[in-house]
Amino acid sequence: MAEARNAFILGARTIGLALFVIATACAAANAQISPGPLARAHQSLDGSANCIKCHEVSTRSPTFRCVECHREIAAELQQHRGLHSTFSNSGPPGSACVKCHSDHNGENFALLHWEPTSKAFDHTKTGYPLDGKHAAVGCRACHNAQHIPAPARALLTSKDLNRTWLGLSPACVTCHQDKHQGRFGTNCAQCHSTVDWKAVRIDQQSFDHSKTRYRLTGAHLSTPCQSCHTPGADGQPRYVGIPFETCSSCHNDPHKGEFRQGCESCHSTYSWKKSAFTSTFDHSTTHFPLLGKHLEVQCLSCHKSADFKAPMAFANCADCHNPDPHRGQFLQRADRGRCESCHNVNGWIPSTYTAADHARSGFPLVSPHVNVKCADCHIPAGKNTRYKIKFALCVDCHKDEHEGQFSAAPWSNRCEQCHAGVSFKTSSYTLASHQKSSFPLDGGHLAVACNECHKPPPGSKVALYHFSHLSCTRCHEDIHNGQFAKRMAAIDAKGAPLGCLACHSTKEWKYLARFDHAQTAFPLIGSHRALACADCHKPPNMELTMLHVRFADAPKVCYECHENPHAGQFGAQANNCSACHNNNKWRPSLFDHEKTAFSLKGGHQDVACAACHTLKKPVDDKMVLFYKPTPTACEACHGTTVPKATKISTLGGRNDPKILHALTIFSVDHPHHLALCSLSGSLVIWITRLLGSYPI
Repeated sequence: MAEARNAFILGARTIGLALFVIATACAAANAQISPGPLARAHQSLDGSANCIKCHEVSTRSPTFRCVECHREIAAELQQHRGLHSTFSNSGPPGSACVKCHSDHNGENFALLHWEPTSKAFDHTKTGYPLDGKHAAVGCRACHNAQHIPAPARALLTSKDLNRTWLGLSPACVTCHQDKHQGRFGTNCAQCHSTVDWKAVRIDQQSFDHSKTRYRLTGAHLSTPCQSCHTPGADGQPRYVGIPFETCSSCHNDPHKGEFRQGCESCHSTYSWKKSAFTSTFDHSTTHFPLLGKHLEVQCLSCHKSADFKAPMAFANCADCHNPDPHRGQFLQRADRGRCESCHNVNGWIPSTYTAADHARSGFPLVSPHVNVKCADCHIPAGKNTRYKIKFALCVDCHKDEHEGQFSAAPWSNRCEQCHAGVSFKTSSYTLASHQKSSFPLDGGHLAVACNECHKPPPGSKVALYHFSHLSCTRCHEDIHNGQFAKRMAAIDAKGAPLGCLACHSTKEWKYLARFDHAQTAFPLIGSHRALACADCHKPPNMELTMLHVRFADAPKVCYECHENPHAGQFGAQANNCSACHNNNKWRPSLFDHEKTAFSLKGGHQDVACAACHTLKKPVDDKMVLFYKPTPTACEACHGTTVPKATKISTLGGRNDPKILHALTIFSVDHPHHLALCSLSGSLVIWITRLLGSYPI
């Protein structure tokens, strides 16, 4: 039983080890294949086994399967609606998606990038421009879960429908309640506008009542709709089921039934108070048919003498209507300011002068000016209302939001150089425009939002666009607290102070290729070049960043960084490391032994230092090698048992090199007698003759 149990445990451990090896290999493979971590929204797709859920396996151009998950986007593309349908969809599948929504940039990378911001987004790009009252509505007032219909919910992959920008229908009923309960269809715009919901266009000028079963004539044309279309049982105006066969269907009979004939036998819709004569007289048979408001005018208002046959001037409005209420402001026009150019007989107000007419003036109306009421520019003042106003500059009507920052050349308050008529908040000042300014954007500055730099200074509400200086410290804090003031004050090729660019780059703050340590008091040579900055410039208080480092206080001599391994045995030269070592390597030492009392020439030249210098002593709980004293006598290293030759006769023959060597200062004793002589016999004899110590 015990053996079976042990076998089971061994097998389990073996399987566990195998699984660990496989997992480690997969993780390593994943790290080699994946270009980087996925964003948080795609975390469920992380892992090499999920690659094909987003990428097509192909040797051709890269393709992506974005719309297989994002079905709401696929639906927009198929129906040619929404923002994504306006982008070019050429190229392999999904290639258009990754131009804006790249991934593998880290868990916290934002897949959705607004340019410039979500609040300043140009909604006209979606095919649904925000005008009128919609322009001031917050984004999330419409884009929320409450307004997303059920069919769109089925396509959305987002779990939080209050954070998506998709799924809305452009129909009004998506956000607004249908007060008419579907009785007039879903096209609210046929009667209403975004400027004012209550200002309906169901009147003589827009709603054609003649297409109904009851054509409006006479005074009925000016009757408010609600006078006839009274509320029904549901409290809503009735538009069907209203009796209109006889006048008494709406009007009380003031004669209380005294006349059996219909009202129209004596009266007309033009005026109840007119006599039978005036009601039945057809003025259209004259040269001046009565239309519009003229139908309401009493006869004697024009025929003052009651002589209806007397000729009257009527060719021009001014023949009756004078003096000119505009005081001759339009006399310079081609038509000499004829009233019918802007008004008609249906009423002096509103004017028939439209945006199309305004386009032929010196100031064509474009959005949003086309939605501005006339009275907002032409301030009503009765007869003193001015229609000829200044308009060359935007500031002729609008407040200078920049408070004179662009009043000088080359801008001269020409707002249109940066703004369009569509929206003041959406600037047309692009990155290309900024590159022509005195501060071209590069590196990390390219990704900075405009309002990060152009923000109101303390105590002001106006964003600053012109700065007193363009140095780095205008926006960034000098984290070095003036340590490099002299370096930062150096002048660049354009004559401006280098500032932080003396060492750093806009590409990345940690990129220090411009800093040359060789120009400091401590040039980096040898092994010092491979050290990290923090190895010498140590952060105080055990901090993990170099934010508070005093760079000038870094050590400059060896012993301030390196421990003295010799325990001070070299006296005055204890801290002069360069006498024996250099910056390339600590070992081997550069110590010149020939300057000592013991030369290493000859056989000692290749002997390791440690073979002679063996004396070690404990210093501060460490064993330290001491170079002094070191014996210099031969027997101190080689011993005293080596035999020495005392007479030449004890050596070999006459020409034996050993005999010759015995006459020198270095006798060939054991074990040197086994060494081969490197000189030829004749040369040895020549040396011996020279010395004169051996007779030849």
